[in-house]
Amino acid sequence: MKTKLPIALSNRHLHLSTKDIHTLYGEGYRLTPMKDLSQPGQFACEEKVDLVGPRGTIKGVRVLGPARKETQIEISLTDCFTLGVKAPIADSGMLEGSPGVKLVGPAGEVNLEKGLIVAARHIHMSPDDAEEFGVADKDIVKIRTFGERALVFENVLVRVNKDYRLEMHIDIEEGNAAALTNYELVELIK
Repeated sequence: MKTKLPIALSNRHLHLSTKDIHTLYGEGYRLTPMKDLSQPGQFACEEKVDLVGPRGTIKGVRVLGPARKETQIEISLTDCFTLGVKAPIADSGMLEGSPGVKLVGPAGEVNLEKGLIVAARHIHMSPDDAEEFGVADKDIVKIRTFGERALVFENVLVRVNKDYRLEMHIDIEEGNAAALTNYELVELIK
């Protein structure tokens, strides 16, 4: 049975709806791909926006593509403090009960009522990967890291989809706490 998988550290970013892209950048605007990301069909964009919260602003937050049905912003717990908001730790797409912020782009502003989350730790895997690891979609597992600051991450959500490439995602703060870099191997210990 397979136990090792690569990890990727995720910095703050946002996924925009088509409507919000047009408000922030102009009617009919299309996102400009900068580089492909590890998950198929996902890409980092040239575009950035500013997040404005009740306490502060975070400038130049990278947009990821393609456009989504609903705008979602993924930040760290430290970013929550900077903005003056309390974002829930949530799985992607679980936006009910999340706070909103103001997005500022070159052509306009969007005042979101919801959409700000701290992304839950999760693992992307294909059905074949899930079989090799002995897990299923929506399982909660533990992951052990190695090295000088080794630790165990609990409450890691398994997400299985035929289009996923094997990879665990954590935010940059969690990666720094364990002294991890992108694509290091970690161990699934269930």
